[in-house]
Amino acid sequence: MRLVWGVVTAVELDSADVQVVEVELDDGTAGVAFSFPRLSGACRIADSVLVNTTAVDLDLGTGGRHFVVARSAGDEGVALDEPSGGHIMKLRYTPHQVDVMCVEEQGSPDHEAMRTAVSLSGMPVVCCGLHSQVPLVAAAAKNVLPEARIAYVMTDFAALPLPLSDLLRASRSVGLVDATVSAGQAFGGEYEAVNTHSALLAARHVARSDIAIVAIGPGVVGTATPFGHGGIAQGEAINAAAALDGTPVAVLRASFADTRARHRGVSHHTLTALSRIALARAVVAVPSLPDEYAEAVEDALERAGIWDRHERADSTAGRDAPPSTRGVDVKTMGRGFEQDPAFFAAAFAAGDVAARYARGDVGLPKLTALS
Repeated sequence: MRLVWGVVTAVELDSADVQVVEVELDDGTAGVAFSFPRLSGACRIADSVLVNTTAVDLDLGTGGRHFVVARSAGDEGVALDEPSGGHIMKLRYTPHQVDVMCVEEQGSPDHEAMRTAVSLSGMPVVCCGLHSQVPLVAAAAKNVLPEARIAYVMTDFAALPLPLSDLLRASRSVGLVDATVSAGQAFGGEYEAVNTHSALLAARHVARSDIAIVAIGPGVVGTATPFGHGGIAQGEAINAAAALDGTPVAVLRASFADTRARHRGVSHHTLTALSRIALARAVVAVPSLPDEYAEAVEDALERAGIWDRHERADSTAGRDAPPSTRGVDVKTMGRGFEQDPAFFAAAFAAGDVAARYARGDVGLPKLTALS
């Protein structure tokens, strides 16, 4: 870790949940930093700030910005005193532990609903492997079922502050996503939940959603090892959805633009999550791709034994015109739809399938217990 003092020289983005500030650091460099007012108070120009520069120093991609740890504005006294009214701590036992009002706790207005919430009653739960899939899934679902309420459940396998996501802020503003729930140590959603299971129940019984999308936040971890990656969260989400009588719908992480062999075709993240981590059956949404791509996807799924464990639902996504993302600019590893159409088609397919379940279409696979 590396911490450096500096001074705020400009505020680029200023909201109640997140700020983006320009800083001049005492080491002679300048940069851009995220600041979360709930953790350190709102920054102003000329404030002194203690900045974590580790990600930039390591030249990381997704996490490659500074983060404000603490701020000082001269002799102002207490830097931050904004109790949430709740008694559940997130980022527990760290210097930034923050009190939140979780939907489950007795002081919450939603406690009574959560006290009796034990089932999703078949609600489709789309289980993603990457954060960038979320608006694509939502766009396809809204294309099929415009009146559907969609909740995003953010797990704590990657970024922890939900306000960090520009994609979610944009998706929420244009109505692709109707509610957000931050689960586990993740924080900053419209609803806070103790774990993924409760977050899903809150999506159904508090946010009154028809479809839930579960995904990590920005910044997936990968180590080129079988289990050392954030894609494991997809399998865990399938287990949670199934345990609560939901209908898990899995998104394939598919790409023919990624130069890394382990992510080309169907990513090893997806194959591991579906073949080793998921202990319950899911519906795997399969897009319609050009023959040479389709054959590679089919071969990868067959060799991994996916159809011994899960059900298949085909989608015309990839053949039909892509649904509107309502102006939300989605990229994966810097690539847009034209550069990586298979990635987008796979996410669209999952949204399409989930909406058909929510609509009650006949002919969709029925899930049974894994033997």
